[in-house]
Parts: sequence; structure tokens; C-alpha cells
Amino acid sequence: MNLSAAILAGGQSSRMGRDKALLVLNRQRLIDRLVQEFSASCSEIVISAAHQDDYKECGVPVVADEFRGIGPIEGIRQSLLFCSFDHVFVCAVDTPFVRREMMLYLAEFISSDYDAVVFCEKDRIHPLCGIYSKAVLPAIQDLIAERQYRLTELLSRVRTKYVDISLSCFGRETLRNINTPDDYRAIRRPMLFCVSGVKNSGKTHLVERLIHAFAKRGMSVGVIKHDGHSFDCDIEGTDSDRFYRAGAMAAAVFSDSQSFLRVRRQAEIDELLWLMGDVDVVMIEGMKHSPYPKIEVIRAETRSTGVCDSRTLLCIAADAPLSENVPCPVYDLNDTEGILDCILEKQDLCRL
Repeated sequence: MNLSAAILAGGQSSRMGRDKALLVLNRQRLIDRLVQEFSASCSEIVISAAHQDDYKECGVPVVADEFRGIGPIEGIRQSLLFCSFDHVFVCAVDTPFVRREMMLYLAEFISSDYDAVVFCEKDRIHPLCGIYSKAVLPAIQDLIAERQYRLTELLSRVRTKYVDISLSCFGRETLRNINTPDDYRAIRRPMLFCVSGVKNSGKTHLVERLIHAFAKRGMSVGVIKHDGHSFDCDIEGTDSDRFYRAGAMAAAVFSDSQSFLRVRRQAEIDELLWLMGDVDVVMIEGMKHSPYPKIEVIRAETRSTGVCDSRTLLCIAADAPLSENVPCPVYDLNDTEGILDCILEKQDLCRL
């Protein structure tokens, strides 16, 4: 179709603290995901960036800002000047759930009656998910000259078609943008599952092998160990151990490469997940009676039947044939790759 796509990635990411275009979601950078998303429907894609050399590895043209620090209005201007077609779909790099079907839906409203077509809600306009024609360029030039950079002002000066997303098949969540680290953590939705079984069944060895297997596939892993008894997690005699034993409610130590926090209370799973930061996978060793999806480890030496609720099982890892039928796949305890493939095939069940 005669429509270009422009991904605006020239923001300062001041609230995020790092380049939002390079954030990873489901093992793919946000910038790469959007390029891939629109390439199936657009013959021309451009990235608007602060500098000409940014994102060259994406394999599409990059246009740089002439006027720095004035916001997305300059990105739209540069994209319209560069693109071959009269209409350009504009999308911010920090809206990772925008889909090409949304672009095609807006394109249905293109006509000589409108200079811009954008999504809106009852209480909000979304100028960074819309289609702009080259006819808006004079208005953009005027606004820049007047030092007025708000896109809502631009839309008020041109012939704009507002498309209510609630009347479409797309949920408002598709327009969600990621501005802060908390926003990012909220959308990452790491896979979470338990590796469970009775004592001495081999859970820890399987967790260790899965950590290595996930890492080989480029996925970062966090592990939570559940212990049904009291435990010591510090080295006796270290400063942090002495602080804790002296009665501190919490004791922490950190360096340039790692950190450690010990608190005198039970932590919630959600709290531990937040502390884990940006990981792709979280494994919980233990919690065999929890509602979380799980792999049950069974060794003939300790037990020949399962103890977990079968409705929560992704699979069973066993070192001998089971004495009962089970409603899930059964893998040899040493078949790490087979177990990993099963987890990835069922990863939707493991999303938080």
C-alpha cells in the first residue's frame, strides 16, 4: 500500500534513565520489534532519531533531528520530509503493543477530507499512533517558528479525523507506552514456574542445568529458593552478618557488581520478583503445593509417584518409569533440552 511507517526514537528517555528503544521485551528490542511489525505491510520504514548514526544496525533509513530538544513534532517533520509517500504512519518506540493491523485500520480513514488520522479515547488523544499527510508540514513549520511544540496543537490546526479505539477491535492496552522503570517491569511479564518435588529428588541439579540451557538461548534467569525451615544466608563473621545478629531489621551490602539484602521477615513473591529486575525467566525451587505452574522432579530412590496437583504440572522429570498414569508429558530427568522445549512450548501458562 502507498503508506510509509515512521518509528520515533529520538526522545531523551529521561524518566527511564536509558534508551527506551533498546529495552528488551520477549527477547527482542522494542525498536526491532516495531521494524519487524511494520515491514510486512510497508515498503518504506524510517526511524526518526536524535543522531544520524543511531540504530543503523536495524537496516532501515534513519533521519536525524535538525531542531534538537523540541519533542516528537520534529521527528514527524523529518519523517514526512524524507518519506516517498504522501501519508506516513507514525508510532512512538515506547508503545510496544502497537500492531500493523492498527495501522491498516487507520488507513481505511484516509481521504482528501483529512490531513491526519489518529486514535483517541474518551479522555485522551494519541497523536503518536496515527497517520499524517505531507499536507501538515506547513502547520508544523509555523508551530516551530512560534515555539509551540505540542502535537495536540498541531492536530487542532489541521483537518484531523479522531478514531475512537473503543469502537475498534483493539483494546486500549495496545496504546500503552513505557516511560519509567516501573512501567517496564509491569510489562515484562517474565516466565515463572516452580521446580518442585520431595526432599533429595534432584531439584537443585535440574535448576542448575536449566539456568545454563536458558542462557545458551539468550535468556536471563532469576531463581527463588523456598525453604520450609529457618536458614542462614550470610557468611558468619562478615560485617553484614554482625549487623543482622546485633538486631538490625535489615542488613544490606553492595558493590559495583552485586548486592545482597537480608531482612527479618517473610518476603512476598511479588516483592522478590521486583527485586530481581529485568530477567526473562524466574524459577522457584520448591513450593510443591503452590498454584504456580511447575515441573515435578521424581527420583525412584525417594518416591515413585507425584505429590503435586496434576492441574499445575507442565511436565514431570523422572529417572525411572512412573507407577501411575499422569496427564502431562514425562521426560527423563537428564533430558534438559527436552524439558526446556516443553517449558517454552507452554510459556503462555507461565506468564505472570
